[in-house]
Amino acid sequence: MPKRHPAPATSLAATSLAGLFGQCRSPRKLHQIHTQIVTSPLFNRRIAASLISRLLFFCSTFPSPASLAYGSILFHSILSPTLFNYNAIIRIQSSSFSFSISPLFLYNQMLGGSIRPDHLTFPFLLKFCSLRLDGNAGQALHAHVVKLGFQLDVFIQNSMIIMYSSCGLLVCAEKVFDEMPRKDVVSKNSILTGYLNCGEMDAALDMFSRMEERNLRTWNSVIAGLVHVGRAREALGLFQEMLLYDGESVKPDNITIASVITACASIGALDQGKWLHSYLRRKKMDFDVVIGTALIDMYGKCGSLTKAREVFEEILEKDVLAWTAMISVLAVHGRGEEALVLFEKMVSLGLKPNYVTFGSLLSACAHSGLVEKGRWCFDLMKRVYLIKPQVQHFACMVDLLGRAGLFSEAETLIRSMPMEPDSFVWGALLGACRMHGNVELGERIAGYFMQRDPLNHAFYMVLSDIYAKAKRFEDVKKIWNFMKEMGIKKTSPGCSMIDVDGQLRV
Repeated sequence: MPKRHPAPATSLAATSLAGLFGQCRSPRKLHQIHTQIVTSPLFNRRIAASLISRLLFFCSTFPSPASLAYGSILFHSILSPTLFNYNAIIRIQSSSFSFSISPLFLYNQMLGGSIRPDHLTFPFLLKFCSLRLDGNAGQALHAHVVKLGFQLDVFIQNSMIIMYSSCGLLVCAEKVFDEMPRKDVVSKNSILTGYLNCGEMDAALDMFSRMEERNLRTWNSVIAGLVHVGRAREALGLFQEMLLYDGESVKPDNITIASVITACASIGALDQGKWLHSYLRRKKMDFDVVIGTALIDMYGKCGSLTKAREVFEEILEKDVLAWTAMISVLAVHGRGEEALVLFEKMVSLGLKPNYVTFGSLLSACAHSGLVEKGRWCFDLMKRVYLIKPQVQHFACMVDLLGRAGLFSEAETLIRSMPMEPDSFVWGALLGACRMHGNVELGERIAGYFMQRDPLNHAFYMVLSDIYAKAKRFEDVKKIWNFMKEMGIKKTSPGCSMIDVDGQLRV
């Protein structure tokens, strides 16, 4: 029987070290393995380079900010990078918005080194172009794909469809899709997402209706798209269809539920929102902060402050969005003091408010008449958190000051705005003029609106109300006669939807 020789120590050490790659879950572990590779006397230059290449590839498949940054360090330590190394570092750099090295620069460097790209190179380069909305670079890459003979690779074709649609080049995306000899569900989802990204909702629905195979991404994309364009009732109907689709082979996930809850919030479908909440519990789905935040918003908009509070307390790890949602609900319900208390509690826990948080706070102050607190919030946002006020913050402040009858301060604030005041800013002040009967200022603001949008009936109606409140009925008559002469008609009265036995009725 032949005598078995023990494996060389170098091979054993390399195998043992490579086995640790899959256990890496922190930057510290990556550093430790790298240190062992470069300091161990068991590894010659060739074996060390091989292990570092494998470590680089591991970084590309483990997308954390630390591993992405460390991947760049590893790549620069390789003296003669191979195609395998370039593909790994391009994948790393295309996985984040914070590109320390441009993947396109790496691609040019690779070509300059006479290294020919393969079918794995292009999907990540095209992904980079999608994130940067760089259609010109994407078209140049398309030319390279054709030149190198990869134009029939389905993964590259799907990446090109996503790139073109992300950059608003929908015609190019459609051309790639039409020329595909084999279209799978991923291909159809890609062009479907392209239609949605470009606002072509009807084209997306047409594609959706013609798809024989639909996966979870298909349903989620269309439901979210309908919600985004304000077609909430259709989104709810599609969700019901999804539950019955092909014997429930496609089951809703948290993304689906979050979109449908948002649909319920936008049209006040409280009963359906409650059903979704119970559906989550029945199916034992993860109650994460995204779902919790959507439920808080839904219950708040549907008038159920108690349920919104319950959901808020149920969220174990609240992020700034969850706190902001609850603050917003309190604002809508006129609980300004409670909103401020909640804000102070959030800050005490080390969470940093964002511009949306301050928008909700200022709205809470406006609805509760808390002028001093509103001024304090506006100053705090700028001075402590270095957040530049957006137009919506100015609109809230003008609303706050106008409701309090502080017209001079409100006008001064508007004149100090670094951007052009929009209709919401002036509209807030015009509403305050109607509330307090400030005819002179109301005439000036309404006149400004009438010059910019002379056929909009709303401004004439508000000015008519201001005149009526001041008992200037002759001026009211003049307004109505002028509207009649100009053919300006008041739009039909609004309508409401109510929930009757789970069905929304107008």
